[in-house]
Amino acid sequence: MVGKPGRAGLARALPELRERHAPDLVVVNGENSAGGLGITPGTAKDLFGMGCDAITLGNHAYRRREVYGYLDESERVVRPANFMRGSPGRGHMILEAGGMRVCVANLIGNLGLRAARSPFAEADSLLDRLDGAADAFVVDFHAEVTSEKVAMGWHLDGRAAAVLGTHTHVPTADARVLPRGTAFISDVGMTGSRESVLGVRWEQALEGFRTQMPIKFETATEDLWLNAVLLEVRADGLAESIEHLVEPMP
Repeated sequence: MVGKPGRAGLARALPELRERHAPDLVVVNGENSAGGLGITPGTAKDLFGMGCDAITLGNHAYRRREVYGYLDESERVVRPANFMRGSPGRGHMILEAGGMRVCVANLIGNLGLRAARSPFAEADSLLDRLDGAADAFVVDFHAEVTSEKVAMGWHLDGRAAAVLGTHTHVPTADARVLPRGTAFISDVGMTGSRESVLGVRWEQALEGFRTQMPIKFETATEDLWLNAVLLEVRADGLAESIEHLVEPMP
């Protein structure tokens, strides 16, 4: 979800989405929520205030220093679990939702991004440590390369309710439930301005590509669209269904 326009659009859209789908748990990736890069305590509180239950992050988690202490304090914001162990924040949370204990975990990819440890080994370690502590696991895998995301889906098939790819901002057309019961999509997509380049004003992004010179980017504000997935999780902690939601926001 990108910048103030994305936050404002989601705030307007969420009441109708809640009425239509009656979700037990709303998770949002907020690593681009503050001016398009990073998150602040204020933007996190804004997301919680509009009805989001949990926030995941990614490679821009530490873009703004003022959030470091908040990440240590908050139990409903998670950064990638395979960052350095001494870094601010935590890599997972456990929430009560729909009569279940749901673990929301965050991982970051090794390819093209900075990770302290393999996301595959970290996923195994997390599931081992939390065995019996949660009934269902939802993983936001923040990764650059689709092959790494697809591999993570197969790696956790039958062990997690969902592996949801984020980071590249472009929705993929591969949402499905894998054979052993894990819902998967390579990238959920971006909630923000579609008249943009990944949430940035397209004129500025184009100028940067054309001139190869530094450009100050601004968050685009026009033609706001929601990209999300709707998950139905069975009592055994695996997925019944996954539906990709792509629709304009008011």
